[in-house]
Amino acid sequence: MWVVGLLVGMVWGGGEVVEYELVIAEEVVAPDGVGVLALTVNGGIPAPVLRFREGDWARIVVRNDLEAEETSIHWHGLLLPNGMDGVPYLTTPAIGPGEERVFEFELRQSGTYWYHSHTGLQEQRGVYGAIVIEPREGGVVVDREHVVVLSDWTRETPGEVMRTLMRGSEWYAIRKGLAQSVMGAWRAGALEDYFDREKARMPAMDLSDVAYDAFLANGAPEVRLEAEAGERVLLRVVNAGASTYFHLGSAAGPLEIVSADGQRVEPVMVRRLLMGMAETYGVVVEMPAGGGAVEILASAHDGSGAASIVLGAGEVRRAEAPPKPELYGMDEMLAAGLESLDAERGLRAAEAERPFAPYALLRARESSAIAAAAEAGNVRSMTMRLTGDMQRYLWGFDGKSLSEESVILVRAGEVLRIELINDTMMHHPLHLHGHFFRLLNGAGEFAPLKHTVDVPPMGTRVIEWIADEEAADWFFHCHMLYHMDAGMARVFSYEGQEAGHEVSLDPAMLNPSYVFLDGTLESHMSMGRAMLMRGRDDYGVAWDVGLGDHREREVDLYWSRYLSPDWSTVLGYRFAEDGEARDRAFVGMRHRLPYFIHTALTLDSDGEVRVSLQKDLRLTSHFSIFADVEYDTLTEEEWSVGGRWVLSKRFGLVLGQHSDHGFGGGLTFQF
Repeated sequence: MWVVGLLVGMVWGGGEVVEYELVIAEEVVAPDGVGVLALTVNGGIPAPVLRFREGDWARIVVRNDLEAEETSIHWHGLLLPNGMDGVPYLTTPAIGPGEERVFEFELRQSGTYWYHSHTGLQEQRGVYGAIVIEPREGGVVVDREHVVVLSDWTRETPGEVMRTLMRGSEWYAIRKGLAQSVMGAWRAGALEDYFDREKARMPAMDLSDVAYDAFLANGAPEVRLEAEAGERVLLRVVNAGASTYFHLGSAAGPLEIVSADGQRVEPVMVRRLLMGMAETYGVVVEMPAGGGAVEILASAHDGSGAASIVLGAGEVRRAEAPPKPELYGMDEMLAAGLESLDAERGLRAAEAERPFAPYALLRARESSAIAAAAEAGNVRSMTMRLTGDMQRYLWGFDGKSLSEESVILVRAGEVLRIELINDTMMHHPLHLHGHFFRLLNGAGEFAPLKHTVDVPPMGTRVIEWIADEEAADWFFHCHMLYHMDAGMARVFSYEGQEAGHEVSLDPAMLNPSYVFLDGTLESHMSMGRAMLMRGRDDYGVAWDVGLGDHREREVDLYWSRYLSPDWSTVLGYRFAEDGEARDRAFVGMRHRLPYFIHTALTLDSDGEVRVSLQKDLRLTSHFSIFADVEYDTLTEEEWSVGGRWVLSKRFGLVLGQHSDHGFGGGLTFQF
């Protein structure tokens, strides 16, 4: 096929065939000084920059040198044949261990793009790199340019990160100092806000799910790039973070945005730029005439760290970091939602100390209107609600994950106008494969073209695109890697494909399973659970065993079905040695009340009813108190009170009084 492409290019006077070889392997790397086993491309992180000119033909050989793991490469933001898009099982076969795959396509556009693995969580492990496509003519007039690939780095395996998120652990927030607490709210003068949020059963706004060990620019916490006094330097910035938004700010003064997601925009100056995962921006920095080096600081949105880009030589003028996020007030979240609905607010928000995405400022250099289809009335409007639950870590659209509802049918030639409504307390960067969409930001026919859009907490974005690419299956998903893996994705599938066509998805993405073990080992008792989580279902065993003078025990085998953040069902069998109680089956419901009080109501096969209430209250980032009360029509009341102290991700201390087992203390554990 590449020979045919070369001949076509020669006949039409097009570009050259540009060839690369990319080798994906597993190696020990230490970007933050601590060696861990990660994935590299051609021996490094990030992967090499691939450079082309508009009209060239790419021929890229990707070789998998992993011993026992498939891999893949997606060419993010590129318009190309569906079979080259690189989503394993959906568009392109996965590359097995020891195999290689050849990707061949014409470069139909110019700008800054990137590439990354679309297999499992490999992107977090290091498989990402930048793509630069020079325009046939014209371009931004600058003295120098550099590519900057931003990313986040964890020494944990991404699979362990996912397990931590799936179990609803607050460890990452605690580790970053971002866990909300009563004392923290009191010190911030926000006690009323704290309890109003709890009353509304509204989780705290979470700017980043993961606690990272470092943030990187071109694979290092600090990168130094050449520049001379007085030069205009173009930075082609790629946010390749798995789950980090970055604020970009310069010690040299305002940043001049000249492109977004590879597409030229009318130049606009911003004090600071918020970049979502998978977005790319072209920004111009004016070097000081007097010489010296300047820092461009890429600060994590949650304030937990930064990567540094230093331009020039000599004494470094450091950039000012943005203010830390407001943990307890709702102002930032409310402002984010309002900004997305009001162009005037959006203009003001883009210049704030902690700005939102600069979309209200962006204006295409040429008309992006989709006139013909719109005039013919071939426009379909639809709404997609972004939904999820941090405790369950189940994400999706309209309350359903990818495994529950995967396909949205589209007709060739139609315009889809999609209102994206974020019902969650997190930012979500949504990416459409194989197409550009118009971001309807108030710029009329000059609405900017993008392939990734940030939808802020409780906010709304409207995008519009025409189904004019190959009639095939194209992925649409949140580019927060762990949200995508937990179900926030869909497939836009063109109608009229071959008879009997079925969308094929990677089985590993559909309801992956996780095993957890949590409990206490105390001087007077032990309580806990061992559980298999799969999608909305939990299969487990829970125990409550006396170890002191009171040797009662109760062990439940159960199946629980998650219905919503507030409701779940439970069915099980109870083994009991507790006075008059005997072994029996039970069925019931669990419900989350205001103030995050958890209650359960069960009916057993002997006709006995049990109701329970449980509440944890975090007093400081590491210390919480708890109270449990239970009434059973057979065994009557049971209660416990106490406190827990978090020591690490795995272990903690607990001290408390139990009505049956007495007073005691010991260890908590999570595996």
